[in-house]
Amino acid sequence: MALFVYFWVMKLLYRLGVFLIGLCLPLIGLISPKIAHFLQGRKGLFEKMAQFKKSNPGQLVWFHVASLGEYEQAKPVIEAVKSARPKYKIVVSFFSPSGYDNVVKKPQTHVDYFTYIPLDSRQNAVKFIKILDPVLVFFVKYDLWYNHLNEIKVREIPLYLISAAFRPDQIYFKQISFFRNLLSYFDQIFTQNQSSVELLTAIGYQNAVLTGDTRFDRVVDTAKNPKRFPEIELWAGANPVLVAGSVWAEDMELLIPLINANETYKWILAPHSLDPAAISEWESKIKVISKRYSTWDKSEDCRVLFIDNIGMLSSLYQFSHLSYLGGAFGKGLHNILEPIGFGSPVIFGKLKKASKFPEAAQSQFQGCGFEVQNFEQLEQVFQQLQNPDFYNQSKAAAIAWVKANHGAAGRIIEKIHLID
Repeated sequence: MALFVYFWVMKLLYRLGVFLIGLCLPLIGLISPKIAHFLQGRKGLFEKMAQFKKSNPGQLVWFHVASLGEYEQAKPVIEAVKSARPKYKIVVSFFSPSGYDNVVKKPQTHVDYFTYIPLDSRQNAVKFIKILDPVLVFFVKYDLWYNHLNEIKVREIPLYLISAAFRPDQIYFKQISFFRNLLSYFDQIFTQNQSSVELLTAIGYQNAVLTGDTRFDRVVDTAKNPKRFPEIELWAGANPVLVAGSVWAEDMELLIPLINANETYKWILAPHSLDPAAISEWESKIKVISKRYSTWDKSEDCRVLFIDNIGMLSSLYQFSHLSYLGGAFGKGLHNILEPIGFGSPVIFGKLKKASKFPEAAQSQFQGCGFEVQNFEQLEQVFQQLQNPDFYNQSKAAAIAWVKANHGAAGRIIEKIHLID
């Protein structure tokens, strides 16, 4: 009885919280451009979606992602669903405007429609799912919304969580709770790692399946068919190249002394922010000749190439002898699996919250990832990787790790029932 009262009270508080957020957001949007953008993107959401449905009858599968990283994890499963059932319409919803804005700029293979997920009120959830009327629903990794999940279960629509990666410190595992109960709504949960299966089993969830991280499918596809940059290939020549992806100021503090001390390497630097002032400051500290890709005269030689655009990075790792991935010292580590897909050992900064990036710890366990806290550690790891035996072992470890995880999307599709 006490448990029933607890859940009833929590549902009431949750709905009240969502209602109050809905009231406050327009006011916050008056002073916050981000919130204003969040709200603007959701204007006319239901009308636009209803028009899409009217123009595209037939069975529909809905994928929900938080942002761009989760969309990348969804892509291999979307492709597998489309391959198995070409007539299915695929709709992807985003929570984050940054993720949505990024994907709608250009056509996305296999996806028929992009939308935002509305604020998680009961009324919004009922209306959203009634219009969509999906035959299958996939949530990716996390971003679980009570009213939407509840409405899916009320309608008895098959519901799956894919590429899930859980941590012991998450609210689901601390005690019996309203939020833990959300996990029981899923017919199956497909996890990235065995530790997530064990956490779910420990709280009584019996339908967890280890399938691996679907991002490996993406990085394998990219490594097999990278964009070609003949001018960079010619520039690199026989020199070893270190590609530094999504680097921040904290990363450059370590990398600039390394660049200045190692003239045998060539360096491809892809800043997280394309702020010209920041790039100018870094150029002034680098002792060798550097150029920006946008203004680079391909006939001119240089040791350092700044990539001052978006969209090239994932394919640039084809030139990597070594890779450095930025963000660990600040907002969050960039995707280390992209260079590992090319068999490149990876160096990254010391993570503030390592549990949020389990692939970082796993890469170290596998022997292809290296965490550094300061320049001295970076220099030590860099010198270790100049040893041919040590380097080849690390490269082989990267290749083996990718091979062991490749095919996660196929393993997921094998486990679910695709309606004819």
